[in-house]
Amino acid sequence: MDEPHRLDDDGPSGIDPAAISAERFDEMVVDQLDLLPDDMVDGLDNIVFVTEDRPEDGSLDLLGLYDGVALTERGQYGFGELPDRIILYREPHLAAVDDEEALADEIHVTLVHEIAHFYGIDDEQLHELGWA
Repeated sequence: MDEPHRLDDDGPSGIDPAAISAERFDEMVVDQLDLLPDDMVDGLDNIVFVTEDRPEDGSLDLLGLYDGVALTERGQYGFGELPDRIILYREPHLAAVDDEEALADEIHVTLVHEIAHFYGIDDEQLHELGWA
């Protein structure tokens, strides 16, 4: 099973969540999505991108999550399927970095990581490619 994108234990002190609103975080996610290569995003079908403050367990170590069935594991898949979701968690991202430039970079890495899971790329392959 693919692992969600998690924060390393040793890292920056973080950005105060009051400094980056949920709306600003959403804007940054959209900006980073726009920067991804066309061949990476053109194949995304029936998927939505969602931002939330924290994972359900309240932890700060989970940056993102792909919630769905990878393309490589789909059997019968057709009309009426609920969309897969890629979730990015705002507060863990803020805890992982010290400034907005680093936040943008971390959002970018998380998007690539979770989109890779959509395409069926596992964590071992992501590590080999330098994206995990």
